[in-house]
Parts: sequence; structure tokens; C-alpha cells
Amino acid sequence: MTVHLEVAEGVGTIRLDRPPMNALDVATQDRLKELAEEATRRADVRAVVVYGGEKVFAAGADIKEMQAMDHAAMVARARDLQDSFSAVARIPKPVVAAVTGYALGGGCELALCADYRIAGDNAKLGQPEILLGVIPGAGGTQRLSRLIGPSRAKDLIFTGRMVKADEALSLGLVDRVVPAADVYTEAYAWAAKLAQGPAIALRAAKESIDAGLETDLETGLAIERNWFAGLFATEDREIGMRSFVKEGPGKAKFL
Repeated sequence: MTVHLEVAEGVGTIRLDRPPMNALDVATQDRLKELAEEATRRADVRAVVVYGGEKVFAAGADIKEMQAMDHAAMVARARDLQDSFSAVARIPKPVVAAVTGYALGGGCELALCADYRIAGDNAKLGQPEILLGVIPGAGGTQRLSRLIGPSRAKDLIFTGRMVKADEALSLGLVDRVVPAADVYTEAYAWAAKLAQGPAIALRAAKESIDAGLETDLETGLAIERNWFAGLFATEDREIGMRSFVKEGPGKAKFL
């Protein structure tokens, strides 16, 4: 298999494993969707790390495979391509991308599906599709512009240029830069901490933010209001508030 799901201590690691560059061919895309949906369903997965290994996150789509596809073939495939990445974005749990080496094209688009991105100091990110005469097709034109703003996204997409880790950090494309050897350890620690948190409240926070960004302020406030009130019916709310009253903040142990 070209993608694996490994679970330990509440953290599910979705690991790309298609050496040497983790090119995202159709089979890998389909497997990614399958495991993202599995991570969504599994109660023992409370947070997720998406990781490509020590040397490379994902260098993009399999260009040889794409070159052989005509217009009709891509019309038939394009929705499945997007759906495989959206399955990662829709995981209702905290998701962190652990980015080493190249994250280009589909690799960058996959990182964009995470809630948080930790990059190695050797990382290089970009959307070079324009250099092939096409545009990003797995969410790049939409998620990148929402993350870093339209003008910065247009610069990267129009030019197809790669950015190193320090520039990616300044653009807001990644959230933290660490030594390359520490990327997975840091991403796992981020996920493991959240895996101990209140699962329903974390889901509520993620869905409120993500859904709210797609609508107007008043509708977003209604989404937040409904989730906020609904959490008062959960055991996590009882545990959290009881612990706060008795022991102070930050000491609750959620189930």
C-alpha cells in the first residue's frame, strides 16, 4: 500500500509511502481518501498527523500518469481527485501536516488540508502546476487563497515558484519551522496533546471555524451559538467545568 494509517496513544498517523518522492497517483489518492475516512470513523483516533517521511512530504501528482489522460479522462477523474483531499480536510479532529523536503503541487494541496502545518527547515513548498500548462486541481486555488490571501496565492500560483521554509512561515503557509529531524516528533507532540482534550468540543471548534469561513458573519455566529449551547449536554463539559471549579484551569482529564 502507498498510504498507511498507524495509531498510537490516540494519534493516527497517515503516512505516505510511495518512494522516492511520494508522487500522488490515482491509487495513492484513493487510498488517502479511504484512510482519512477510517480516521474519521475510529474512536481511538482523536488527532491526526499527515506525514511523508524523513526526506519528502509529497512532490506532487504523478505527471507521467496525468500526461496520458485526455480531457474526457480528467473530467471523469477531477471530482475524485478533489474528494480524496477533501476527505482529509473533513476529518472532524485536529489534523497536523508534518512537512519535510518537497511539498509541491498535490503535496502542497495536501498540507493545506490540515489544520496546522509544521515544516522542517529543509522544506520547499509551492504550486508549480502553471509550469505544466494547468492549474492546481486538488483545492489549491481555493484553500491557498483562503489561508494566505488572494494576492499572495496568485503570486505562487501564477509564477509556480517554490518557497523555502522561512518564506513559507512569513506568508502563513506553514505555522512553525523546526529542524528537519524533529518534524514528526513535534507534529506528534502537537497531536498527542490535543488527543487528550475534549473530543466533542474540539470537533465543535473545528467545524465552527471551517463552516463559518464559508459564510457571512451572522450565519457563522449562529453556527457557533448552536455548537456552544449543544456542548452543555456533554460529559466533557461537566468534567471540564467541575475540574476548573475544584482544581483551577488546565487540569481536567477528559475521557
